Amino acid sequence: MPIVAIGLSHHTCPVIVRERFAFAETKIPGALQQLRGAGLADEAVILSTCNRVELYVATSLEAAAACDGLRRFLTDGAGYQESLEQELYRFTEPQSVEHLFRVACGLDSMVLGETEILGQLKKAYEIALQNKATGSRLNKAFQRAFNVAKQIRTETNIQRGSVSVASVAVELAEKVFNSLTGRHVMVIGAGDTSEKAARALLSRGASGLVVTNRSLERAQALAAELGGRAVAFDDWAAEFEQIDIVVSSTAAPHYILDGARLEPLMKKRRNRALLLIDIAVPRDIDPAVNFVQDVFLYNIDDLQAIAEDYLKQRQQEVDRCMAIIRERARGLLEERRPCQAGSLTPSANPQV
Repeated sequence: MPIVAIGLSHHTCPVIVRERFAFAETKIPGALQQLRGAGLADEAVILSTCNRVELYVATSLEAAAACDGLRRFLTDGAGYQESLEQELYRFTEPQSVEHLFRVACGLDSMVLGETEILGQLKKAYEIALQNKATGSRLNKAFQRAFNVAKQIRTETNIQRGSVSVASVAVELAEKVFNSLTGRHVMVIGAGDTSEKAARALLSRGASGLVVTNRSLERAQALAAELGGRAVAFDDWAAEFEQIDIVVSSTAAPHYILDGARLEPLMKKRRNRALLLIDIAVPRDIDPAVNFVQDVFLYNIDDLQAIAEDYLKQRQQEVDRCMAIIRERARGLLEERRPCQAGSLTPSANPQV
């Protein structure tokens, strides 16, 4: 029963495509049940982040049939009619296991070597585990992936420099304002990414932190921890008069801010510059707000340019990391009976 991986990421398509396929966390248990109920997977894990949507399955189906069924599962669920031949990548063993290990180690991330993806992968696995969607094959593969990520952190310098999407967002803010000292910040959404962004902004001199979240209790807890102030989610727009930087990362299925809502807020600000960093997928902010005067909007794909600055200083470590990954993947697969190995990757194969 081979492990198959199929998905799309920032390597193969822009956010306007990725957001169509994103799974809300509350929808994942049902999707796991559908995968198994349809006979596409005996075991399954769904990873859905701002940069990727991936299905990892152990299946008794022939690999090509499994990949075709998983592709239809994704496109049907998203109501997507266009071709995905260039955007969708497909792997079977040993490439599927190596890909899982690369993802866990941050080698497939927008910011090479970032650590945030490991936490996201662990959460995806935990959801599958709690919903009894995994078995011996994926349990062993994911546990080994977490172990390999620890080894990579210990034995290589792949994480030198900025290592998260949140920290790259802060680098962008410093480039726009030159200095963050005295800049007032609002964080919309109190999840892990928002918390990391808030901590990074404060460490660079930002002040006047405002936190808002649909759960006011969660916003209050984060604000208290960081020395900021919490406001109710329905009231966050009233804070815009004093805000310089907004980092938005909610799980909303639609835009929470558009031009019609923003323009009156900008008049109250006397048209002072406003930096909006939208790191949510699906996006929180309508891209049309870029046409509002004195507003600067950047989404998750826009952070790629900054991430590339760090790629050069880490690239020399990639070969060392990949040697470790291949050795550990080979060891995992040799622990059971030999199986036919191959790759079903299209020409749009994601590259580090």
